[in-house]
Amino acid sequence: MTDAGSTPASQTLSRGIRILEILADAREPLSIDEIGRRLGVHRSVAYRLLRTLEDHGLLTRDGAGRIQLGARMAALAAGVAHDLQAEALPELTAVANDLGTTCFLVVLDHDECVTLVSVEPRHAVASVAQRPGTRHPVTIGAPGKAILSVLPAGEWPADVSDHLRGEVREAAARGFATSHDEVIPSLRSVSVPIVLRGRLPSAIAVVYVASAHGPAEIALRLQRSAAVIRDALGG
Repeated sequence: MTDAGSTPASQTLSRGIRILEILADAREPLSIDEIGRRLGVHRSVAYRLLRTLEDHGLLTRDGAGRIQLGARMAALAAGVAHDLQAEALPELTAVANDLGTTCFLVVLDHDECVTLVSVEPRHAVASVAQRPGTRHPVTIGAPGKAILSVLPAGEWPADVSDHLRGEVREAAARGFATSHDEVIPSLRSVSVPIVLRGRLPSAIAVVYVASAHGPAEIALRLQRSAAVIRDALGG
């Protein structure tokens, strides 16, 4: 039997997945040439990969022929931690409307935080968009610190600085994490962890430019919703 760890990875599959990541990070449609450049392959190679992904509904083209993620991606994403998303959505909506800030659910993916669900407040004049699929290193931002605060230190990324260790210890002691000007310039965030049996830790968070509510008040509201989600899932 061949050892799975020694089996060569599929370059074609790897490139296809990388295209989806490139488009998710781009936040705008890209041309075939631009995708090929970012992927580091010739235009003809990029075209063949794109056609295959397009045939499966994972990509689509706009009127100018530029490529963007297709509706099938949303269907696949909805299947990720489906029960967690379903229980979190009403709570995220309530928090967003109560505080007038964007509220979102984050899960741990290797050494990154990935946004699964995001809700903007209903009546806010202006709010911060936090797109599902957005990812950033777990070592920056309030959600990452919240997750690290309930994760054994032996499972942290190797590049955690002494300063971050201190911030995570503080977050663990008070039950919530904060950040300012870390993931996106000028934005603040408050986050609390969600610990469920048999799963990697996740977190719910709000992101905002300014708020009439202090971080501790925001955290208390988030903690109430985190408890509801945890209880609903038998955590």
